[in-house]
Amino acid sequence: MYVLSVVGFFVALLAIIMIHELGHYLVARAFGFRVMEYFVGFGPRLWSFRRGEIEYGVKAIPAGGYVKIAGMNPYETIPPEDMPRAYFSKPLWQRALVIMAGPLSHFLVAALIFTGMLLTIGDLTTKSVVGGLDAATTEGVDLPAATAGVQPGDRFARIDDLVDPTPDELRVYVTAHVGERVSFTFEREDGQTYTVAMVPVAEDRGGETIGRVGVQLQPVPRPLMSAVAGGVAEVGDLAVESVKQIGHVFGPQGMVRLFKLVFTDEQRQVTDSASVVGVGQQVGSIGNQGDWATAVYVFGYVTLFIGLINLVPLPPFDGGHLAVLLIEKVRGRAIDMRRLIPISVAVMGFLMVFVLATVMLDITKPVPFSP
Repeated sequence: MYVLSVVGFFVALLAIIMIHELGHYLVARAFGFRVMEYFVGFGPRLWSFRRGEIEYGVKAIPAGGYVKIAGMNPYETIPPEDMPRAYFSKPLWQRALVIMAGPLSHFLVAALIFTGMLLTIGDLTTKSVVGGLDAATTEGVDLPAATAGVQPGDRFARIDDLVDPTPDELRVYVTAHVGERVSFTFEREDGQTYTVAMVPVAEDRGGETIGRVGVQLQPVPRPLMSAVAGGVAEVGDLAVESVKQIGHVFGPQGMVRLFKLVFTDEQRQVTDSASVVGVGQQVGSIGNQGDWATAVYVFGYVTLFIGLINLVPLPPFDGGHLAVLLIEKVRGRAIDMRRLIPISVAVMGFLMVFVLATVMLDITKPVPFSP
């Protein structure tokens, strides 16, 4: 299951790259830009075919993709017949939409993923319904729920004075009351309620002691409109968190942390940044436990995160192209893109070093798996 999960993650990641470039491609075609190539990957050409005036294909290094539009390369010679359809010949607002279509596709795909999960599985972050029962902890200690009459489908209605507890509140409260008698009120699917007293027992999980009563929680699916609203809201919430994370990872604190991890015996933590290799490892471990829902959720988050990275206002990211268009709008004249080549090279150089460093760490010091 581990290998299948990792392979599935990278195949899905490749699909996201194709969708990103498809966004650029479709909007460019809609506005009549001269699209020359649509490729997945970089480096040597492995396979391609030509349909009309556009070449489609796959290249050897599956680390991205691109849509080649006439005029975007400042050193490119453009045939006279292509000049009216070249990138710089089109209105600024059309160029902006072509650029924005790529990153925005990540937001759309993430929203669809989260909506689909809410509709079919439920909200993984607010589940409070019993999905199954455990008879004993990993230490062999008997758990009380199995003998207290608790059944799958029962909803946590109250714990002592805590009404309608969330999963996080459940974990915190049960852990804080290990060895103590706690009153649990459950609601059955038919609306009937009952109250039982259980004594939480301690269990070691990854070096952390948690309280257990022996229930496995499951999410509750939402109706269509609620799922759509929840999926969009989840994109917004994760986008805010992702922006904070990007600032932390690439800020002074994040760079110092990366330096220590690379050049000292400092050990990785679950909060440390990781490359797609590290994320793939985590997804593999999640899938190995059979938790496909969480694996899909992680992929939705990664999809959104990559979209936000693409909006960083520095060339050669899409956000850098949008920043250039904004400057051109303000100053009222075009920018010589050749002057931005050194910035693009510096940004790409930094990004390559960062990626290589995190990949090396993911191989030699994997991020601890936190179930």
